[in-house]
Amino acid sequence: MGMVFGKISVETPKYTVVKSCDGYEIREYPPTVAAEITYDPSEFKDNKDGGFTVLAKYIGVFGKPENQKPEKIAMTAPVITKEGEKIAMTAPVVTKEEGGGGEKKKTVTMQFLLPEMYKKAEDAPRPTDERVVIREEGGRKYGVVTFSGTAGESVVSEKVKKLTSDLERDGFKITGDFILARYNPPWTLPPFKTNEVMIPVE
Repeated sequence: MGMVFGKISVETPKYTVVKSCDGYEIREYPPTVAAEITYDPSEFKDNKDGGFTVLAKYIGVFGKPENQKPEKIAMTAPVITKEGEKIAMTAPVVTKEEGGGGEKKKTVTMQFLLPEMYKKAEDAPRPTDERVVIREEGGRKYGVVTFSGTAGESVVSEKVKKLTSDLERDGFKITGDFILARYNPPWTLPPFKTNEVMIPVE
């Protein structure tokens, strides 16, 4: 019942607030290990969140974990998503939301951050689904804005625009494209959902 009202009872990443600014924070995150899938939403009937089920099966949400041990892995929050352009035979280049015109297809990369006990990629069980990649993320710094409600495209786009403008105004150098962090399952009531737009900075 708590999840319907937005209670976050799973492990979340530790971070240090470097600076609290007007409407956003600058945070430093330590290195982490993530399970990741990159896909064209058309593979999942145009569902941008289609990769969720694949990652959930890897950690064992629906029964036997789809990894080689098999080892059940605790769910954590948030679920991370970022968009890119589909480029033949290479990993996608992550692009901003507004790069949507033309013939290029969008891909989505979704990540589950693995529990802190997994310090290196090789510590995590190997996925049996070859679409799932285990990746080490180095320590990083982000400008972060937190908001409630449903993280629809227009809302996220507005948050990205405002945060980008605030970061530039305050003299921060942006080093990449935004990611979206969502902390609650889909059945959480929208007013109780916690979402974050995160933009990497120097």
